[in-house]
Amino acid sequence: MSEVPMTADAAPRVYGAVVDAATRCIHFHSELDIVAIKFACCLRYYPCFQCHDETVQLEATPHATRRWPEADWSSTAILCGACHHQTSIATYRQVERCPHCAAEFNPGCRLHAHLYFEETAG
Repeated sequence: MSEVPMTADAAPRVYGAVVDAATRCIHFHSELDIVAIKFACCLRYYPCFQCHDETVQLEATPHATRRWPEADWSSTAILCGACHHQTSIATYRQVERCPHCAAEFNPGCRLHAHLYFEETAG
């Protein structure tokens, strides 16, 4: 799969089937699909779980996806594709827009949260 360097000013790379600098991919590419998530298992940003899974299966030593435990939600693991600002998981889970540039995030992403973040029952 491809890898898109974001900018020369030290913004992180986003791996997978990325189609533009706003972190959209072949799987999710609406106007609001501008979030990349750093995966806990490999600490690399991907636009979605499908990009992660497809990419790591092509590696010499594939690895399983690991979700972020709640204890680590203070980790910086969310990348806004509009401004390339990185934010914590905890902040991302509380907002509907980038806290840095106010770009709107796709509310439908919440349907996939269980694929990225562990939640304790209760």
